Amino acid sequence: MTSDSSAPVSLKRRYFVRLFANILSLPVNLVIQAVIPRGLGPKAYGDFNFLSNFFLQLMTFFSLSTSTGFYTKLSQRQKEFGLISFYFRFTALAVLALFLFTGVCQSTGWARYLWLGQKTQWVYLAAVWAVLTWTATLFMYVGDSYGLTVSTESARLAQRLVGLAVLLILFFARHLSLKTLFIYQYGLSIFLIALFLWIFEKNGFSFFRSWSLGREQWHSYVREFYDYSHPLFSLAAVGVVVSILERWFLQKFGGSVEQGFFGLSYQIAAACFIFTSAMTSLITREFSIAFEKKDFVEMARLFRRFIPLLYSAAAFFACFACAQASSVARLFGGAKYTAAAAPVMIMSLYPIHQTYGQLSGSVFFAAGQTRLYRNTGLLYVVLSLPIAYFLLAPHELLGLQAGAVGLAVKFVVVNFLVVNVQLFFNARFLKLRFMRYVAHQMISVGFLMVLALLSKMISDRIWIMPRGGFSNLLIAGFFYTTFAAICAYYFPLIFGLQASDVAILRQKPLSFIKEIGKGF
Repeated sequence: MTSDSSAPVSLKRRYFVRLFANILSLPVNLVIQAVIPRGLGPKAYGDFNFLSNFFLQLMTFFSLSTSTGFYTKLSQRQKEFGLISFYFRFTALAVLALFLFTGVCQSTGWARYLWLGQKTQWVYLAAVWAVLTWTATLFMYVGDSYGLTVSTESARLAQRLVGLAVLLILFFARHLSLKTLFIYQYGLSIFLIALFLWIFEKNGFSFFRSWSLGREQWHSYVREFYDYSHPLFSLAAVGVVVSILERWFLQKFGGSVEQGFFGLSYQIAAACFIFTSAMTSLITREFSIAFEKKDFVEMARLFRRFIPLLYSAAAFFACFACAQASSVARLFGGAKYTAAAAPVMIMSLYPIHQTYGQLSGSVFFAAGQTRLYRNTGLLYVVLSLPIAYFLLAPHELLGLQAGAVGLAVKFVVVNFLVVNVQLFFNARFLKLRFMRYVAHQMISVGFLMVLALLSKMISDRIWIMPRGGFSNLLIAGFFYTTFAAICAYYFPLIFGLQASDVAILRQKPLSFIKEIGKGF
């Protein structure tokens, strides 16, 4: 084997590789997220978000919420190709079920109730998009399970660069439409899958081998995945219905434009995941390996080291985006998205606690506590739908008709409550102090929000800079980063750092990053 597979690659290296790739990709992603809403306009962009969310949720449902189990088990048994053979065939059945469902809805007339105001062509284009996106994600899981993060991140960066070039051509040629956007996404997904296959082949993990499975193997895998995932399926089934209905309520009571405003705010929130998204699948793998060895001390160490640090990293970006919501909305969407400032402001806070949801959730999956995860997740389901209806329904139906703002409020509030319930059970499982993590959440966000508002106030008073412009954002970002760096130096615990980290920084600044890396 060569490249990544020639020797075990440390979690530190794989994290920083993914983080570095995400940082390099950030300007590319920012341009892409600014071009697509501008090119489509709020209505078409809202239609894209409505349909793409709908079919991704259906893929989760028809796969019986087993993808996490696949990743966890392959991380523990990397040489067992039978897992891949079984799961990809199972995925093919899920895809078949997806298209059967879509065809039945179209033929029976249910389509006009499910996909409000959407053309049949857009519906099927979205279904294919969901399948390709899901498949590309599975291939990324395989790469992470095999420890090929370095190579797979290089492939993803190459895909983004190619995607940016093609998108700019479509935009400036005025050929960017809902149809061309779907086709564009198809090409990028197929290109990425091809790169992944080449990487696997190069590193000795060929997919071009026998995929045959005996009857006993089939039965064994079915039982194993059933035992692991069936508690999640009931959660996924209800969760998919709730997620679809939330966006359906927004489409029904708010329309495609409000859907577009919420879609923009959601994409901006996703940009704040730059640090945490780099870590989620990797730390799930490490938790899985540690649990397989019954090394609970190592699991607790990983939790202590990563959770506060990555929470603070997400909060750093989220608080700035929240304070600068009006400027950020105009920067990404243009003048047509000025009214999206309010949902952007609220939704910017969503990634902060989603960090806990992703990283804390990895403990449940690694330890096989899917039943407990289901039970805590049901709280999200129970709270979400009535709150979403109340916020989105018109006044005559006893609602507030708050549109994109209302759905953003629902996401942030319910996520905060449920994530802290999950945190409580994980803290008890790993014998950690729950209230210490709750206190860190409040202090870290409060501290960073004050810095963000202070930076905005300073930048707004520099008269030579146009208020709300890109230059104004840069000035505010400079002050914000400077203030945060100084505060992190003197108050490291607020940012999830340890006192020893700062001691190293004071004595040997160049050794600081190496010392941080020891936690990985």
